Amino acid sequence: MDMSTNAVLRSEWIKIRSVRSVAYSLLAVFAVTLAVTVLATATVGQAEAGNADYEPLFSAFYALNFGQIAAISFGATAISSEFVNGALRISLTAVPRRGLLYAAKVSVIGALALAVGLITSFATFLVGQMFMGEYAIGLGDTGALRATLGGGVYLALIALFAAGLTTLLRSAVAVLSTLIPFLLIVSFVVGDVAGDVAQYLPDQAGQLVLHQNTDGDLGPWTGLTVTAAWAALALVAGWSSLRTRDA
Repeated sequence: MDMSTNAVLRSEWIKIRSVRSVAYSLLAVFAVTLAVTVLATATVGQAEAGNADYEPLFSAFYALNFGQIAAISFGATAISSEFVNGALRISLTAVPRRGLLYAAKVSVIGALALAVGLITSFATFLVGQMFMGEYAIGLGDTGALRATLGGGVYLALIALFAAGLTTLLRSAVAVLSTLIPFLLIVSFVVGDVAGDVAQYLPDQAGQLVLHQNTDGDLGPWTGLTVTAAWAALALVAGWSSLRTRDA
């Protein structure tokens, strides 16, 4: 008899909680982002605020560039554990319906990433502003609450994007070694070369929600929608691979 949906969801939650590398990568989303926030704002925050091109809202979320690496690691490792030592065959024995198994896994990953992402985003903004003195802004400032909520959603979408790619490639190492350099280096190079086209890349589109004002064709929420489309495309590709390939 197939397991119920609730039972499968509980099973996936137990898996994530019990695999240390997965749990630690999720905690790292919060820990790394907050640590970089404190370090950056406490040392150079007010000095940077004096620059002519300083954008207080976007700068408040500078550390999300590092938190997204942990989010990628979480999404990738949470999926890749199924492709180690025949774990997927065991999972499919318990849950023969591949669609249910995949949907439950993705749902748990997304829910956890969103919860931690929102906590991280709010903590990053509020703690960081404690070090900004006269340059501090609050959640009531224009765009601040939207950016704080959007930052949490962005981290969750990046984690799901990584999860879908890992299902497709069946390797966390392949995803981490490709996606992290892309987000940290290639995306900015493409931006310098291709101009407006770069705004449709998953990271640059999603991070528009962190800006007080945006240039180009995309707004804050439409940019986040583009990132969601990238994540959905990766998840669908992952599902296609899981559905058709042998365990």
